[in-house]
Amino acid sequence: MVFGLVVEALVHGSGYERVATADCSDWTIRNGLREWSNLGLAHKLHPIALTAYDKMIGLELSELSVDGCHTKAPCKGDEAGPSPVDRAKQGLKRSTLLDGGGIPLGLASAGANRRDSVLLEPTIEAAKHQVGNLPTNATVHLDSAHDGKPSRRILDDHGLIGEIARKGVPASIKVGMRWVVERTQSWMNGYGKICRCFERDGRVVDFYLYLAAAFVTVRALIRRARKLYRWPSLHVA
Repeated sequence: MVFGLVVEALVHGSGYERVATADCSDWTIRNGLREWSNLGLAHKLHPIALTAYDKMIGLELSELSVDGCHTKAPCKGDEAGPSPVDRAKQGLKRSTLLDGGGIPLGLASAGANRRDSVLLEPTIEAAKHQVGNLPTNATVHLDSAHDGKPSRRILDDHGLIGEIARKGVPASIKVGMRWVVERTQSWMNGYGKICRCFERDGRVVDFYLYLAAAFVTVRALIRRARKLYRWPSLHVA
């Protein structure tokens, strides 16, 4: 029951008082969420979803994409900071690494004022923790925020090849494989708790991020599997 209410809060972005029931108070939800966050259960659920997707569809690890996304964080907290794209209001930045099909492999969160290039290293490490080592010489598509020596050095250290948009040179998101990042970030922003994050505890923030990533992965699995795995049509004479 508690998990169902947590999912409801994630989807709608509701406060716990609004989703609480007569059998499950808002404090019961908060206590369960705090315990699960400390145990890292969402971090463990996500690779289970990735394994299922890889088994039935197959992860595309030769072409990767990384990008950051700003969302609002009105209550400040561990993972909040002044947003450079929202008049210095408190915001959350998440950096996401995806496979070629747009499946989220790893995430890193920080205040909205943190540079994308600074989050590249923890994002790659997070992906490795979730799926294991990435293929050597895999191509990573990045936007111009990563155009610099620090990002290229990080990619070299991990044996990855960077396809990075140049600063000052207009580039459509359709160039290369970056468009899949924008699509997946939009899917993630469809969850109310992520679009407007009122959580102050960084572990709870990451719990919701990885829970949403697991749901995005499962939805993509269902969507792809619906076309690949079908019962043979029965023709009645």
